[in-house]
Amino acid sequence: MAIDFHAKANRSTYTGRRADAGWVEAIRRIADPTGKRVADIGCGGGIYSLAWRGIGAGDVVGIDFSKEMVAAARDQAAGLSHLSFRQGDATATGLPSASVDIVFQRALIHHLRGYEACFAEARRVLVPGGRLIVQDRTPADVELPGSPEHLRGYFFERFPRLLAVETGRRPTDATVRMALRAAGFRDIENVSLWEVRKIHDGVERLKQNLAARTGRSILHDLSDSELGELIASIEARIPADDPIIEKDRWTLWSAIA
Repeated sequence: MAIDFHAKANRSTYTGRRADAGWVEAIRRIADPTGKRVADIGCGGGIYSLAWRGIGAGDVVGIDFSKEMVAAARDQAAGLSHLSFRQGDATATGLPSASVDIVFQRALIHHLRGYEACFAEARRVLVPGGRLIVQDRTPADVELPGSPEHLRGYFFERFPRLLAVETGRRPTDATVRMALRAAGFRDIENVSLWEVRKIHDGVERLKQNLAARTGRSILHDLSDSELGELIASIEARIPADDPIIEKDRWTLWSAIA
């Protein structure tokens, strides 16, 4: 069954790691975060809210529709200044109009039926000339073959029905651009990013991570027995003792309000 983002048992599934240096470099090429007010919409456990604050944003607010995710994010950010979290919807954040310089939406829009309302809310809260950055996977990103670095490809080889689920919910470049234009954004650009998801200290650590379905909503579509089959098939295809540098390919869209 699909992941329940509101379940207390899943509150920490999107915590416990840091944004990697490649992501930081890609963001800096798009926008200078120094001193900026940033809204991280769909913040989950706050991984990227913390990252924005860490690379110099002046004030960061993370917003998520899940009370449990917001609680987990607050735990992660305990004691840090200029970083707050609140419960809200991507289409109704509760933020004042023209109150932030950058809106960031990572792994958000593929959970939505349409993007226009979400983008319209982003434009409302942005100052004139502010920037929206959307990070998600396109079907082309998803369909790449499996390898010891791109483990998700192995998921889809072993269970093709997962590929149908994943490509069916992922945004195309054309649909994102159309929705951005409809919301009044301009100067729309996109780039591809191979982002290090996690470095696993050997196959046993990877197996533990997969078994917990940590940060992998697609694995909630598998039964426990199917997940066991998947883990065994991946174990047979990767080096047993070497560190595993797991990466995902993403698309980053940038647009000006």
